[in-house]
Amino acid sequence: MAIAIEQLADDMYKMVKDASGMKKLKPMDLTKAMIAKYGDETSKRDCKAAIKTLIDSGRCVYTYFGGSYVELPHKEGAEN
Repeated sequence: MAIAIEQLADDMYKMVKDASGMKKLKPMDLTKAMIAKYGDETSKRDCKAAIKTLIDSGRCVYTYFGGSYVELPHKEGAEN
């Protein structure tokens, strides 16, 4: 049975949130972690769709510092 894209997105969001401030995660890091967690129940295509869901919803953003990373959106000074 395949894992829902929304479930993958929620798990990925939790990983990004937990790593925030300590480590930057690449999209492939998230994909490998989900495949390790769910095995044959998910695929790279499902993981890519889950990352797209996170980015499109605004829960996460892509950043680029010598490579692409998935991070939580940064808050501006006035938002705090």
